[in-house]
Amino acid sequence: MVTQSQTIWTQEPVQALLNAAGGGVLALIAGVEGPSYRPVGAMMAIIGEQRVGTLSSGCIEADIALHARTTLTDGRPRMIRYGCGSPFMDIELPCGGGLDILLVPRPDRMALEQVATNWSRRIPCTLLIDTSSGRCRVADKGDTALVDGVLRIRLQPEIRFLIFGKGPEACTFARLVQSAGYPNLLLSPDPETLTDGELAGCGTQHLSAHAFPPELAVDDRTAITLFFHDHDWEPALIAGALDTPAFYIGAQGSQRARDARLLALAAMGVAQAALARLHGPIGLIPSARDPGTLSVSVLAEILATAMRPAG
Repeated sequence: MVTQSQTIWTQEPVQALLNAAGGGVLALIAGVEGPSYRPVGAMMAIIGEQRVGTLSSGCIEADIALHARTTLTDGRPRMIRYGCGSPFMDIELPCGGGLDILLVPRPDRMALEQVATNWSRRIPCTLLIDTSSGRCRVADKGDTALVDGVLRIRLQPEIRFLIFGKGPEACTFARLVQSAGYPNLLLSPDPETLTDGELAGCGTQHLSAHAFPPELAVDDRTAITLFFHDHDWEPALIAGALDTPAFYIGAQGSQRARDARLLALAAMGVAQAALARLHGPIGLIPSARDPGTLSVSVLAEILATAMRPAG
């Protein structure tokens, strides 16, 4: 059994196949030996001359496309080996490892539609593919692994950012997250902050009250950050955030500001177990002062938190 603990979500190849009138081939990493640029379960779609997604640093994609044409013609899935143990000696992997690539011609449309629907609704799911027949189905549970001829791919929603705040720190962090391609929403009582976010392409929402907006859909792939110099906004927002399953909740400020924040939340009746979830001072770089450094530092901390094994 080959297992892969990292969960992934790649909607572009799936959507490309759904949009393709003449059908295409879904290529997936089914096995990894040694180092690899991409994990087990990474996807690429081949539709005619078009390729959507990548499975390496660029060294095997063209060859995969050639095999995909044959696979599409005969209608049979096939497994191709690159790197260690591969019959294709002229194609080398710079990382020195080995990759098993599964090619699935015209993957089941109903399964792909279910994957796309779950992605739009931020619902985790597992795509199961029989490596011999190419049959696909979607299950609620199952970790990424190749077991007894069935490739399971655990698909999780993208990390989503809810950014509360006012001023350059909130704006800079929102722009950074937007440029990295993550779903995000900038919430602020300040019109200038919201305008800055809109110009960067961020979603925005006006904060009109010192309270966590009840309409926000928060799941366990959501990160909540607060960038306020006026800390009076924080207690009610943080208390509301701590009532959600967000995997990361953090607020800007010094150690002194953090201590005052914790005292205020405790006085509001927030339990110690909930307070232990609150990050602060936020960021991997201690005492980062300028908005750019702080933003990179906080984003790195959030992504590192997201990669930690559960429990």
